[in-house]
Amino acid sequence: MTAPRRAGATGSDRPRARGEILEPLRLLAHAGADHTPVVVTSGEVGERLGVSQQAAARYLVELERRGLVVRSLANRRQRLQLTPAAMELLRAEYRDYRRLFEGPARATISGEVASGLGEGRYYLSQPGYVVQFTERLGYSPYPGTLNVRVRASESRRLAVLRDWNGLRIDGFEAGGRTFGGATCYPAKLNGRRCHLIRPDRSHYQDVIEFVAPERLRSRLRLQDGDVVKADLEER
Repeated sequence: MTAPRRAGATGSDRPRARGEILEPLRLLAHAGADHTPVVVTSGEVGERLGVSQQAAARYLVELERRGLVVRSLANRRQRLQLTPAAMELLRAEYRDYRRLFEGPARATISGEVASGLGEGRYYLSQPGYVVQFTERLGYSPYPGTLNVRVRASESRRLAVLRDWNGLRIDGFEAGGRTFGGATCYPAKLNGRRCHLIRPDRSHYQDVIEFVAPERLRSRLRLQDGDVVKADLEER
């Protein structure tokens, strides 16, 4: 591992609470633990973090407890690999810095209007969703989504959304049922303001959905098969 020792750090120094999580994760990711186990000692980790061996050992135990690393012994050394949860923490840190230095991300995608399964009306009428939409999007959406079918090449472009900051809609339970969460992103569909909504669980592989305070299909005079352009922006 090649991460530099912090200037002025001593073995008794303790990183801040957030650093106790992120600094070891960054160090391990640089060493390749994001895709394969790496073998190190607590002393080696401590030296590169600028803390004592004992402090480094505590950090690694805490990372394991939080489900951020998979840890096993290997001849007086430790075999460590980052978990998907750890990589998501690092991606979140990346998103914060990217937004700080580059501003909100933007993307444009096109597709064809398509009829859905008719589930949007039911779900968007649920009070647990309506309250959150009103608070977080600033409006109560029309009870139904506009579905847009995208080509495979466009679907790949949508993958960047996982690294964007979005407006979170939390899941909830009501009437003995569990309703899943979703993430919304500001958008303009053919110039009309709305939000792209990406449910945590979806029946669709090649369809994206939009919500707005009005019925977009009527407002934009759209029919199935019409090509539309969506300008997306990070929150």
